[in-house]
Amino acid sequence: MTSQTLTEQDQAAAAAVPARIIEAWSHNDAEAFAKIFTEDGTMILPGVFRQGREEISTFMGQAFATFLKGTRVTGAPIAIKPLGADTVLLITAGGVLHPGEKEVAAERAIRASWLLARQDGEWLLTAYQNSPANQAG
Repeated sequence: MTSQTLTEQDQAAAAAVPARIIEAWSHNDAEAFAKIFTEDGTMILPGVFRQGREEISTFMGQAFATFLKGTRVTGAPIAIKPLGADTVLLITAGGVLHPGEKEVAAERAIRASWLLARQDGEWLLTAYQNSPANQAG
């Protein structure tokens, strides 16, 4: 498919999904975070697989209370690939910022794939996966 499959407005709305994740994260709001996913959405992180909003919300709630407490997240689109009228693959660069950090440490930098589906006029994550941006070793 070509970029003509979606209007510029559609592409901009899809590209804004990471900002919605950043906003939910900034409030440590696991429920708002999970609502950005489709009901059956999938979240894959290194060593983590969660399926559905409930599992994603539970995982993020525990993470915000423990190892992600006090963190922020950042991510910016580096590519947008329309796959159809209601489907977009978004590639981002970003990562988790620890308290006081303004840039993501190289060892925590990630690249992520966001498979977005438009449902009832809203762009939602149907599948998210991230990997370290830099090879260890």
